[in-house]
Amino acid sequence: MSENKKILFVVTSHDQKGNTGQATGFYLAEVAHPWEVLNNAGYEIDFVSPKGGKAPIDGFDLADPINLQFWENEKYRAKIDNTMKPNEVNTTDYVAIFYAGGHGTMWDFADNEQLAEIAAKIYENNGVIGAVCHGPAGLVNIKLKNGKYLVDGKKINAFTNEEEIAVQLENVVPFMLEAKLIERGANFEKSPLWQKHVAIDQRVVTGQNPASAQGVGEAILEELKKLDS
Repeated sequence: MSENKKILFVVTSHDQKGNTGQATGFYLAEVAHPWEVLNNAGYEIDFVSPKGGKAPIDGFDLADPINLQFWENEKYRAKIDNTMKPNEVNTTDYVAIFYAGGHGTMWDFADNEQLAEIAAKIYENNGVIGAVCHGPAGLVNIKLKNGKYLVDGKKINAFTNEEEIAVQLENVVPFMLEAKLIERGANFEKSPLWQKHVAIDQRVVTGQNPASAQGVGEAILEELKKLDS
């Protein structure tokens, strides 16, 4: 394993829920909680988004002490305000890639070929892929060198059909994430609404919802430790 201690976080550039007029973006806790785990373990985190630049934010809850810690960290605030564009990423710098959730991802993750290519390269370089909540939208079109979808045959977890219906956005999102992952061959796992659930399979770590974000960070860390051992 290389000496690299860098992880690439992917956040959405999309700030509207369809044509509802409701704002969205990346979900703050789904960045802050994995960031806290991985940053404390000595990893440097970089940020990329489909469009680059300032990333829109949802779930802006500073009563959550970890969110507040992230938000008040000047270095990381600057990174969120100045995310890289996909073409600025050097894949060999990173041991892992993590797709944060937030509804915005449903509009700009799945069809971004550059991001899919970045993730495939990191993975095929023996790296780890993580995603939480709507972040796994970024996984649906990742193809590996063998021509198969990344999620094909793997245990995968994400925001469920039931959760999408519970927030009444099943007719707003461009596709249902659970259904799309199953269509791509994923062995989809899930827990009841809003429960913590993390799936781990062959260096791919996925979580169901905001409650799962810290667990995804911890599982990514464990997978990285295995690669180092």
